[in-house]
Amino acid sequence: MTRVAVLDDWQGVARGAADWTALQAQAEVVFFAEAFADADDAAAKLHDFDIVLSMRERTPLPGALISRLPKLRMLGITGALNRSLDTAACTARGVVVCNTQASGQADSATAELALGLLISAARGLAVGDEVIRAGGFQMGVPVGIGLAGKTIGIIGLGRLGGYMARYCTALRMSVIAWSPNLTAEKAEAAGARLVPKDALMATADAISIHMVLSDRTRGLVGAADIARMKPGAILINTSRGPIVDEAALLAALHAGKIVAALDVYDHEPLPPDHPLRSAPNTVLSPHLGYCVKETWDQFYPQMIENALAFLEGKPVRVTNPEAL
Repeated sequence: MTRVAVLDDWQGVARGAADWTALQAQAEVVFFAEAFADADDAAAKLHDFDIVLSMRERTPLPGALISRLPKLRMLGITGALNRSLDTAACTARGVVVCNTQASGQADSATAELALGLLISAARGLAVGDEVIRAGGFQMGVPVGIGLAGKTIGIIGLGRLGGYMARYCTALRMSVIAWSPNLTAEKAEAAGARLVPKDALMATADAISIHMVLSDRTRGLVGAADIARMKPGAILINTSRGPIVDEAALLAALHAGKIVAALDVYDHEPLPPDHPLRSAPNTVLSPHLGYCVKETWDQFYPQMIENALAFLEGKPVRVTNPEAL
């Protein structure tokens, strides 16, 4: 019988987000709620599956892993592309890759979370929650800052960065922005002012990152950039952890120079002993950016449609048609 693996169901939402009955009538469907320990663990557990339905970039899918899955015939991804997937390796093996097509809701959700992290960091909400649950009240909660009149610096003014710019404008913040290809006209259209990267890092009261991870953006916010930040400035990252130099970030946090509001990390899930878990001056969320009901209501039904269409010999949403 055909076996289908549904990966990365970290919140345990897959079963309830769609009707799996039609697929379960044709295949054994297995849900994986836990992350794989490493590539060897993934290869062992997925060895006997014909179809793998993955969630975003949670489980890396390089060619080295694809080559160790002898029964794999179809691989599903959520979103238009998956930068941790070696599509060429799939094509060489004749593995069909099918994606899903989402509305702008996932983008909005990520930008909304960035705004929430900004407000939480500015007002010490994480510490306040901890103190009040421990029986205290205001004692020990840091004095917050108001955001009206402050400056937000946005690194990456695409769709997500554009949403964040407009949210912060509504808070009566001044908005400055930078990215390698940003023009003054595009910045102005989003309600921002284009500035050099060094100026953004040195003058912003809060900085929000909205860049795609690539070879060009890995380490984009480095030690020198963090050193330029104003004392008490807030660094928000809802994009990808490796965009920021983690060691430099940890050093600045322990020195009490800046505050970090993070949704993404170099290694996910964040290891239990990771130093960020005990770092001061932080607000941490477990990569919840796109994880809202509206996203699941689009992703999972399309996953099922893709698998059923493939089993019927009429695959849809194929990203590598040369594999057919």
